[in-house]
Amino acid sequence: MLRLAVRMAAHRIAALLAVACAVLGGAALITGTGVLAESGLRSHLPAGRLAHSDVVVSADQNFHPPEDLPIALPERGRVPDRLVGRLAKLPGVTTAVGDISFPAALVDAKGQVVPTEDPRTAGHGWSSTGLLKDPGIDGGKPAGPGEIAVDNAMAAAAGVRVGDTVKVVAAGRSAAEYRVSAVVSAPGAGILFADPTAARLAGRDSGPRAGTVDLISLRTAAGADDTVAAAVRDRVKGTGLVVATGTDRGDIASPGTGSARSLLILLAGSLAGIILLITGFVMASALAVSIAGQRRDLALMRAVGATPKQIRRLAAGQATVVAALAAVPGVALGYLLAGQFRRMLVERGVLPDELPLSISPLPAVATLLLLAAVVQVSARGAAWRTSRMQATEAVAESRSEPRTPSKIRTSIGLLVIAAATTLSVAPLLSRTVIGATATSLSGIIGAIGLAMVGPALIRGAGDNLARRMRPGTSAPTWLAVSNVRGYALRIAGVVSALAMAVVFVMTYTFAQTTVMAATSDDTRAGTLAQQRVSAPGLGGLPADALTAVRNTSGVRAAAPVSDTTVVWSYKQFGESAVEAGSAMILTPEAQSVLDLDVRDGSLTRLTGKTVAVSSEAARSRDAELGSSVRLILGDGTPVDARVVAVYDRGLGFGPVVLSHDLAAGHTTAGLDQSILVRTDGTATADRGLAALAASRPGLAVEATDTGSGDGLSDAPPEVWINLATIVVLLGYLLLSIANKIVATTAQRRNEIAALRLIGTTPRQIRGMMRREAAVIAAAALTTGLALSAVPLALLGMGFLNQPWPAGPVWLLPATVLTITATAFITIELPTRQALRTAPAHALANRE
Repeated sequence: MLRLAVRMAAHRIAALLAVACAVLGGAALITGTGVLAESGLRSHLPAGRLAHSDVVVSADQNFHPPEDLPIALPERGRVPDRLVGRLAKLPGVTTAVGDISFPAALVDAKGQVVPTEDPRTAGHGWSSTGLLKDPGIDGGKPAGPGEIAVDNAMAAAAGVRVGDTVKVVAAGRSAAEYRVSAVVSAPGAGILFADPTAARLAGRDSGPRAGTVDLISLRTAAGADDTVAAAVRDRVKGTGLVVATGTDRGDIASPGTGSARSLLILLAGSLAGIILLITGFVMASALAVSIAGQRRDLALMRAVGATPKQIRRLAAGQATVVAALAAVPGVALGYLLAGQFRRMLVERGVLPDELPLSISPLPAVATLLLLAAVVQVSARGAAWRTSRMQATEAVAESRSEPRTPSKIRTSIGLLVIAAATTLSVAPLLSRTVIGATATSLSGIIGAIGLAMVGPALIRGAGDNLARRMRPGTSAPTWLAVSNVRGYALRIAGVVSALAMAVVFVMTYTFAQTTVMAATSDDTRAGTLAQQRVSAPGLGGLPADALTAVRNTSGVRAAAPVSDTTVVWSYKQFGESAVEAGSAMILTPEAQSVLDLDVRDGSLTRLTGKTVAVSSEAARSRDAELGSSVRLILGDGTPVDARVVAVYDRGLGFGPVVLSHDLAAGHTTAGLDQSILVRTDGTATADRGLAALAASRPGLAVEATDTGSGDGLSDAPPEVWINLATIVVLLGYLLLSIANKIVATTAQRRNEIAALRLIGTTPRQIRGMMRREAAVIAAAALTTGLALSAVPLALLGMGFLNQPWPAGPVWLLPATVLTITATAFITIELPTRQALRTAPAHALANRE
């Protein structure tokens, strides 16, 4: 049977080209998604400063929900410093160092801040040199609070040498002068202070962080790594601390950067659904065209005694042969596609450049198994009707189609469309990104339902056109209408594929742009401040910056604003659920610079262990005013906070806002990230803020309304990611559709040859085919836009209070032009090719 399948495939290269292209593109997309998912699970950052630490002990930088993947926590957790001495006494440990880090920045002679990899953690104690392997030290360790050591890259950038005096902004203090006591030749060593000075600057001598270090680095005797690691695990068991060795050290070195791995998992998960739906649809439709072209051969095999099972096995075997040839280069292309996708994420600042992809055979194996299953099911399903028909009936129907489309198929398709329409109501119930995702998903599901209903619709449309034809209708028109009536299944397959492209590009694109517009509207309406003051090069704002801003002439109000990550634990349908997301950190004064559209309570109550939540979160998570919510802060600390305000602009400002008091001591830097400033709108205020920024190294002032938020130039990184995904998937979809239409048209060469033998001219045949193309394009656009209309109207109502979405006005005409051109070109070209062959020769060599 396999040999026969191979021989049949060898004689149907043109017909199976559409299948090969569908499988190749599907393999590339699925493999690329698998590489991203695997990288999110297995990839690690370089160890950096910890490269020469054999064993590292730190707080667990992941939250572990039951029966789910870990959630990365970006804020640095703490380790009791008393553990340093205890671990140093373990057998095999040669050196134990408790490392602390805090914001620090070097200011050069021109008053400019010297850039560092992460200014939030650039400051360390001199003992941190114990983490480094044989560092080259020019000079000596800092002898007191007025001395520092710097790494050689920083010294070169600032133009300083041992003995020079430099200014340093450390841990939110004002810039102070320090003498450079040493230059350390080690990458990423940062700015090193005397250990007592570092402890004081980092707040480890008093306050909530007293008696803690960020991590403990252990150096071991040769060959003792595993033994020491096991002993340390036993010692810290039950304390919530983790022990890292090997590649795991990179995630410990920079938890904020390491949390980007979680993004890859989320990204792969969000892409997987739509990719699987589209690739499954495309491959199934391509296989249906291929099998339809072989109905005569399969019917003759039934006539000579082949069993239904053998017919289905033959169809599946032939499809498997073609899929196997196309899947291998598709898988290789998938690895390249994943690399390009990673490059885009790095360029958009979503992924750190240091995080590599994890390359292994697992995505390839999973892709091949998945494609094999899809090909087998699709091919057997396409051959199912022919294989179960009586031999004589199968031969009779091999050159025609069933007179009446299947009522069961039509009913199921209508149910699928109804389910898709029900799903599109989600934006009215949930004004969130998840609610908007339902719009594109409902469109794709509706298109799948259309593929099932299509034959009945096309047959009905063909009958309607036939009744409207007048006597004297031109031959091409009469022939085109007859083909639409007689080959409703064939026409419907092409129409549903093109309609899928329409639905996909309309719903997926407008879902992104509508959410972006609604988010921008929320942010713009809720931001009362005109200016924002920040200090990105310092790792956070100096402690006295807020007072200085408030004392500036023309400033009416100023409040600090920061953000962090929290994990919200709540009950949903009686089951425990968790969700991670960003959270703003505000003080009670924030109401003077932000209007979150508070519906209940007040932001002035944001003191102590309190939070404000969006109305969407309050409704879906039972977090009404006065209730208590369970949160895990960004450093892993669990807290119970009381809800003191409920606001409406959650799309622009997030689902939860933490009080400044609640977040204190639970962020890596421990400093405010920015200050929102509301002024009297005069030039005097603007000049005053500009002068303040110029007088303080690292301070920056920018307007809060730097962009409209409606264009791509203002789009956040996730929108660019989604748009790139749309382009790739649309290219795959259109290429596969084009190949399918070409294959369908090429299979009609016998029909074209027969028409020519009975006197139809080439011009009339071209006219017939063009009229069919017009019907196909019109039907695809009508049904595709109809399926898109309801989800997009509901999306607009839910997010913008208008029955239409927000987005580029050119998208609709561009879609119409693309679909029309695809239909005409892919039918016209194979038709012209068929007309170049003599009719008698075409019929003599028919397959």
